[in-house]
Amino acid sequence: MTRPRLLDLFCGAGGAAMGYHRAGFDVVGVDINPQPHYPFEFYQADALTYPLDGFDVIHASPPCQAYSRAALLAERQGGKRSTVDLVAPVRELLRGSGLPYVMENVEGAPIEGLMLCGSMFDLRVRRHRLFESSEWIGGPGACRHAEQGRPVGLYGRMGDVVKGTDSSTGR
Repeated sequence: MTRPRLLDLFCGAGGAAMGYHRAGFDVVGVDINPQPHYPFEFYQADALTYPLDGFDVIHASPPCQAYSRAALLAERQGGKRSTVDLVAPVRELLRGSGLPYVMENVEGAPIEGLMLCGSMFDLRVRRHRLFESSEWIGGPGACRHAEQGRPVGLYGRMGDVVKGTDSSTGR
């Protein structure tokens, strides 16, 4: 049996791709930046112009800097907030493709759908993400922050990640 082909737009290092692979998809990643450690077939290209033919489903994680809490904080401290907002053009691309799709972004982004958290899946990560899909998707319920124990904190940018403490407990 052939595995369905999933196009992973704005793929980054491949965190979502690994989940899709484990769920049974053959994954192809596209990102404008080099991703030397991407675990599957990868093409360095503009996600908005990459050909969509030959795929069964599309996942897209457009840049989140316009909506992230870090961007809001930087702006409040006198810095500049990113003006790169690709959610609407990506939504138009995905809807126009006629393929099933999932788009993911941070809280605060104009995503029409479901909020999921790492704690819902027994991950030691308290990271809320919004998901919009052409198909119905459901989640496993509410966040389970109190039940999950001490989470793993990751702070910073790619290549500059620092493990930190849980700000709610100070540990």
